[in-house]
Amino acid sequence: MLRRLFPLLLLLALSAAVRAREAPASDYVSPYRVEFSFSEEELIGDLLRGPRSDWRTYADVPFRDWYDASNHRRWGYWGPRVRHFPPPNSATTRPPQWARERVIATGLRYVGIGYQHRHLPHWDPPADWPRAPNQTTTGPGIDCSNFTGFVYNLALGLLPNTSIRGQAEMTEVLGPGPGRRTRVQRIELPRDYEEFPRVLRTADLLFIRNRQGQVSHVVLWVGEIGRSPDDRPLVLDSTGPAHRDADGARIPDGVQLRPFGPRSWYFNNASHALRLIPD
Repeated sequence: MLRRLFPLLLLLALSAAVRAREAPASDYVSPYRVEFSFSEEELIGDLLRGPRSDWRTYADVPFRDWYDASNHRRWGYWGPRVRHFPPPNSATTRPPQWARERVIATGLRYVGIGYQHRHLPHWDPPADWPRAPNQTTTGPGIDCSNFTGFVYNLALGLLPNTSIRGQAEMTEVLGPGPGRRTRVQRIELPRDYEEFPRVLRTADLLFIRNRQGQVSHVVLWVGEIGRSPDDRPLVLDSTGPAHRDADGARIPDGVQLRPFGPRSWYFNNASHALRLIPD
């Protein structure tokens, strides 16, 4: 049977209103894309239409309370927390590859969102709201571990710890849906760069160390469904603007597809991976 592929250049087919809220416009054009083996409708139809598509319902408090000044001290610059989503209706009848691709397809909806220390990518507080230290940008945004946690939650109803160190040390994750728990498999990484695609699966969480040797970053491994002009593996994450793409262009900060090269920070500082979707 021929595989059903649909190319995805940065964003899925979203309405203009949703795109404006979830991924601000940018002049940057990525050379990277993702090809899925399931149709858009099969993967994220419920995220494009219906109650699960309404970002105003994503927090654990009503939307009317998102910007209430009484929450300044309670939330600080992090904003409201995400609510725990139920698993998608079709999850129990789908193969693991569908779940892995659904995680990536969900994450790609947020390409273009900036890097901010926040729980929700949609939270965009007014100017008088507390700001994170050294924050210079405005608008919607999310940081690395909140991004991976949010994507897994929205896509599959799996709710990881969203602090970077807590997420890196998980042995189980809440879900799918409230009241359940799922075992997390730790993946030790190979020494050779060429072995990474063999060891890792699409949607694995790959953790990266800082100069002090502590885990400080996390990415989603895109894996075999990623397409790059130089054939390098791709990751999907939210981080700063220090990376360059295959054309030599600086990749903007925030949520973007980025290359996993043999001289990259990602490879040279990789710690370990966690697998939330079993084979």
